[in-house]
Amino acid sequence: MLGLMARKVGMTQIFDEEGNFIPVTVLKIDPNVVIARKEKDKDGYDAVVLGVGEVKKNRITKPQAGRFPSETGVKKTVREVRDFEKDTNVGDKLGAELFDGCRYVDVSGISKGKGFQGVMRRWGFSGGPKRHGSKFHRAPGSTGQATFPHRTFKNVKLPGRMGRERVTVLSQRLVKIDAEKNLLMIRGAVPGINKGLVFVRQAVKK
Repeated sequence: MLGLMARKVGMTQIFDEEGNFIPVTVLKIDPNVVIARKEKDKDGYDAVVLGVGEVKKNRITKPQAGRFPSETGVKKTVREVRDFEKDTNVGDKLGAELFDGCRYVDVSGISKGKGFQGVMRRWGFSGGPKRHGSKFHRAPGSTGQATFPHRTFKNVKLPGRMGRERVTVLSQRLVKIDAEKNLLMIRGAVPGINKGLVFVRQAVKK
């Protein structure tokens, strides 16, 4: 599997060779530095540990700083990618060129937080009658039993905190790669806030 961490820059629009309008999300890939390699003989599985973002060494504890080699420096965000298909060494910097020849990608990120929401927005309930005589409009309705056991069962759809969950959008088309500026342009929307960190990998289903 090939995958890198990227930062969501925003959305724009481009036109293809036939003049069709395509809405795209622009992702900027800061250099993903290989800070460690894990091998099956020693660790039980093959993986590459990637780090992005600079952070001052005095901002973290000595045990945390000890995991970073001297040639890579301390990184703000670290992620492990198993079964990495490209041969790499500690200290290598990976960018947008990694996705050359890739047509579809999966994007994972933390979705936007929407706070405490009712059942109509959180779960798509249709609500009650809209007429004036009704006193049931946006409430969830009955949630328990009139007889034993007199409680609400688990996993009932109720109001609650919505969003800020890990979301993966599968098989999005990679429209354009700008290797010079380390940009990926992906058709449609991707999860996360603007300037938020996402993980882009080769599509597993295409």
